[in-house]
Amino acid sequence: MKALVYEGVGQRAWRDKPKPAIEAPTDAVVRITHTTICGTDLHILKGDVPAVESGRTLGHEGIGVVEEIGEGVANLKKGDQVLISCITSCGRCDYCKQAMYSHCRDGGWILGHLIDGTQAEYVRIPHADNSLYRLPSGLEPAAALMLSDILPTGHEIGALNGEVHLGDTIAIIGAGPIGLAALLTSRFYSPARIIVIDPDENRLAVARQFGATDTIAVDPVETVLKMTDGEGVDVAMEAVGIPETFDVCQRILRPGGRLANMGVHGHSVEFHLEDLWIKNVTIRTGLVNTNTIPVLMRFLESGGIDAEGLVTHRFALDDIEQAYDVFSRAASEKAIKMLLTAE
Repeated sequence: MKALVYEGVGQRAWRDKPKPAIEAPTDAVVRITHTTICGTDLHILKGDVPAVESGRTLGHEGIGVVEEIGEGVANLKKGDQVLISCITSCGRCDYCKQAMYSHCRDGGWILGHLIDGTQAEYVRIPHADNSLYRLPSGLEPAAALMLSDILPTGHEIGALNGEVHLGDTIAIIGAGPIGLAALLTSRFYSPARIIVIDPDENRLAVARQFGATDTIAVDPVETVLKMTDGEGVDVAMEAVGIPETFDVCQRILRPGGRLANMGVHGHSVEFHLEDLWIKNVTIRTGLVNTNTIPVLMRFLESGGIDAEGLVTHRFALDDIEQAYDVFSRAASEKAIKMLLTAE
């Protein structure tokens, strides 16, 4: 089969690899029909995730058809169309029993990280009963694919960790895929005001289409404080993963506010506890558990969210290297999410 393979820092190749096979009774082999590229894949290529070894197939998002199942798989059958969760979970360990699938003792984020991932013609999925979701008929692939990672991440690590309430004023710093997913899913909880901050005017335009009430491109701290009469926001969501954007979040929180960190940070940040201790704020971080995929899937099925609108570019799977080139120039290419189709 063909797969997109990491070959060391800055190196990737669409090349032949052996087709995966069942290794454990709870495995399934899935033929990929649709996949995409995540910002985390770019971090891997930059060398930011040293656990990824040369020769690893990248990717942790996908839709496909079950090709083969192990004898221990009970809930799936050959030919089922399934969503692949970015998080692998056994469903049996102590963390899984707390719905903390990201910390599964025999799983977590392993696809495209510690085992071969989804940017390939076939992928092996461990613990298939818990890590694959049968897709309802009629759900558009472009929308369904967003359930693999960004929608549950925006929902769980953004809206839920931020405890978005009816009437809140929230600010989302970063209007990339995760920030926009947090915007879409925060609307479930009816905040009164959604402020999106990003220097990219194109992404701010998309945020307004998705329901942002206000957008800010420059001087975010001063502008937010002016907009809120010096009070600050109820919820600040960090969706970039750099010290500067985390600093914006901690400076715009009102007393009693909540900071939800979604970004992947590769460097330490300056934490202003000397200012925050007296403000009764809550700061939460997290890796997505994907335990809200079922409810989000039902919401997509009902047409309650425009997940397909996150897809800006479409490629054949064979053209994945071109897709990487476009995604790595996201600002100039006006790219948010890629849809790579094998059919």
